[in-house]
Amino acid sequence: MPFSWDVLTDPPGFGTSTMLLLTDGRVICQEDGTANWSALTPDAHGSYKNGTWAPIAPMASWRRYYASAVLANGNVLVAGGEDAPTGDTNDCEIYDPAADSWTVIAPPAGWPNIGDAPCAVLDDGQVLLGNINTTQTAIYDPVANAWTGTGTKGDISSEETWTLLRDGSVLTVECNPTYPKASQRYVPSLGAWVDAGSTQVDLVAHAFSTEIGPAILLEDGRVIAFGGTGHSAVYALGHTGAGVWSAGPDFPIGTDGQLMIARDAPACLLPNGRVLCCAGTASGGGGWGAPPEFFEYDPYTDVLHSVATPPLNASVPFVGRMLLLPTGQVLYASDNSNINIGTPSRRQRRNEERIEPEISEVSHELIPGSQHKVHGRRFNGVSQACSYGDDCSCATNYPIARLRYNGGRVVYCRTYGHSTMAVATGHRIVHTTMEVPASAPSGRAQLEIVANGIASDPVEVHVK
Repeated sequence: MPFSWDVLTDPPGFGTSTMLLLTDGRVICQEDGTANWSALTPDAHGSYKNGTWAPIAPMASWRRYYASAVLANGNVLVAGGEDAPTGDTNDCEIYDPAADSWTVIAPPAGWPNIGDAPCAVLDDGQVLLGNINTTQTAIYDPVANAWTGTGTKGDISSEETWTLLRDGSVLTVECNPTYPKASQRYVPSLGAWVDAGSTQVDLVAHAFSTEIGPAILLEDGRVIAFGGTGHSAVYALGHTGAGVWSAGPDFPIGTDGQLMIARDAPACLLPNGRVLCCAGTASGGGGWGAPPEFFEYDPYTDVLHSVATPPLNASVPFVGRMLLLPTGQVLYASDNSNINIGTPSRRQRRNEERIEPEISEVSHELIPGSQHKVHGRRFNGVSQACSYGDDCSCATNYPIARLRYNGGRVVYCRTYGHSTMAVATGHRIVHTTMEVPASAPSGRAQLEIVANGIASDPVEVHVK
């Protein structure tokens, strides 16, 4: 079955600027231009298409185009904002889904604004944040609720796309015309940024606000980076730590005779191993590319294939958002009040390393309202899975737990306290804590851990 689109049965009723997947299976969306948020809860059979929306607590102040991340404790960090009541802001807040409350926290010391900065959650659960005005970077420790300075970059972080790699480092292509085709990696063990080589082809639209596209870590450990120039490049991290870039496929020629472009456009790693992305005609949308057309990048053939366009498309790629769901589907929000849901083609099994989660230890007797440690392998998937660019980070590399009952009932359980936020953890035993909802029905059920939209083999449990 080819990639197909549908529309949510119960739309949120507003345009959304950010979508994040909570560890209890809900999706939260910010209403564009306000401090209001709403949550999408899947229905009793686990369907997001037929799910329901309800408001959650609003932020202290509204913002648009900012750093965001789901933390290992299940909370959400938002930092900065390019558009806010005061313009660029350094306001930071933490959302606690269990308490449905936001708490204002201090920004990095000495940073007058954060704006649309890039960020990435590191293996140990701390958050790396870039500075759009200087070469400074900082790390947020959720346990200590404190920021500390870290390595100095070779360039400011403005407009960059950051991607977490298998070795725990963070890759970025520099978006400065002074350093065309330059890239760097942040190495946590060194607390420093190191050279990552030339991208071979220029990915940055230097004549247009230094824009670039998304960059996705693939199942095999390489990265596909899409450019605001219509080019793409593939990065392979070597065993010695040094990496090599090579040219990837170009987007096709648009109706204006130029390569189509991805400037601040979303992308998503699909459970079938391909990457869903979009690009627009270069001269359309005032230079931002329009209208968006959709493609799948196949890493096995290094080819971009055209796929169906969602029925309710965005006006330009940069206002679109993609989020990978536990069902393996993709939510696509545009600049209108409706949200599309995409279903990818089925996975073609190959002789490859195992990527699906595996539960090795869990209590087989579950009590509603109780917490249980779940041990196993590959709970964080192979990739952050979702990418956009500097100002819409919505990684999903953390375990989601769900119970399946006879008759088709599905119940999601909140997870928190993940032992790692790394990707591609292989055979290493990791763990998370699962909280069974007080409303969970009694009876026999099957427990699954889901990462990157791929579920583990089920484990039989009994809910008392």
